[in-house]
Parts: sequence; structure tokens; C-alpha cells
Amino acid sequence: MRRLLIRPGAIGDVILSLPELEQARAEYTEIWAPRAVLPLLRFADRTRAIADTGLDLVGVVDDARVAQLESFDSIYSWYGTNRPEFRDAVRHLPFTFFPALPIPHRGVPWISVPDAPVEDFAVIHPFSGSVRKNWPLEWSGEVASRLDLPVRWCAGPEEILHEAVRIADLYELACWLARAGVYIGNDSGITHLAGAVGTPVVAIFLTTDPAIWAPRGPHVIVLQNPTVDQAVDAARRAILLR
Repeated sequence: MRRLLIRPGAIGDVILSLPELEQARAEYTEIWAPRAVLPLLRFADRTRAIADTGLDLVGVVDDARVAQLESFDSIYSWYGTNRPEFRDAVRHLPFTFFPALPIPHRGVPWISVPDAPVEDFAVIHPFSGSVRKNWPLEWSGEVASRLDLPVRWCAGPEEILHEAVRIADLYELACWLARAGVYIGNDSGITHLAGAVGTPVVAIFLTTDPAIWAPRGPHVIVLQNPTVDQAVDAARRAILLR
């Protein structure tokens, strides 16, 4: 059985889908996903970036087709679910479509990384994919000043933060996060990444629904619109979860 899994979405979306993706493994499993998340899909036999496949042209450009699709016995797709023109263009292929929203209680995402000793530091990632999700940066700074651990700030390549740790490869970033005593961040893909390697996480939600989008796992504490005092208290409790 050759099975293709097509999973678009942001980093957190893909991480929340990891239990479903792993349960869908077949004798041969290939995954097409956003380029950034490919290093995390280590259980697949092969991965490809969706942007390199030509899928975006199917159903848009007349007679556009992706020949590789015809080599699979089964295709599970989170791509094109709400695009009737795409579904019509691939109706002759063995597609099964799934909703883009994560399914609650399907499982706890887990990303295996090499064993390493936990070190005496906290990580704060004060950004996300939307400014509406970001807790005030000065509040994160106040939390940092009140923790009993040294703090290492984390940021992406385009995020402006002096002396922040920046690791572009998500698997390498996951390995680094796994060494932290605690992680504090907004509703972001990096917060999901920290949770998926077992680091105690304080996830701060402002505008999105944590019942749907929160990281999952026994080491995750979710706060909605918290005060600084509440965030500090949660971080101290999270450290004890190690």
C-alpha cells in the first residue's frame, strides 16, 4: 500500500495533526506539507514541499495535473477540502478528504528528539503569526525578570528581538527547546513545538479558542488573557512538571 498524506497549514496546524498523520501510516508513506515543517515529519518514507508539487494549479489551470498523484493507492488530503474545483479535478483518484480544523482528543502530538539533560533556563517566545495573538512584550519582560531561572529569548528570522536565539530548522529548534526547564509563549507554532517535545509549556491565548488550538499534553498550562502575576505563577508551576 502506497499512501500519500497531504497536510497544508501553519506549523501549529501540522503539529496538532501529527497523531492523525502517524495513525495513517501505510507500508509506504509519503507526506506533502509546507517546507518549514518537513524536518518534523521523520516517520515518513519521503516528504515533499507542497509548493514544489504543482498542486496549486490543479482545478485552476485547464488540464493541470500532477502525475505523481497517480502512483498512490490511497491519498489522505487536508488540502482542497473546501475547494470544489480541486475535488472535481481529482475525482478519478483515490482521495479521502479531511477537515482542516484539528480533531479534539485525537491524541497528543509527540516529536522524538535525542535524549539530553534538562538545563537550567527558561525560554520565552513572545511572537506568533498574528499581532492579535501577541501578549504585550513588556509583560513578557516582566515575567522574565521574576522567574527563578535565566531566560533565553526565542524569535524567528523576521522577528525583531535583540539577542534572541534563532534556529531556522524546526527539528534543531525542537531539540533545543527540549532542554529548557520551561517555555512561555503565545498561540504559535513554536509553542506547539515546545509542547510536542515534552517541555513544560505556558501557552497564552488572547483571541483564539484554546479548546481547538491549544497545545496538548500533560505538561501544558493554558492561560486566557492572563495578568503578569498569573503568568509567573503558571511558569513556576510548570517547572515542577519536569
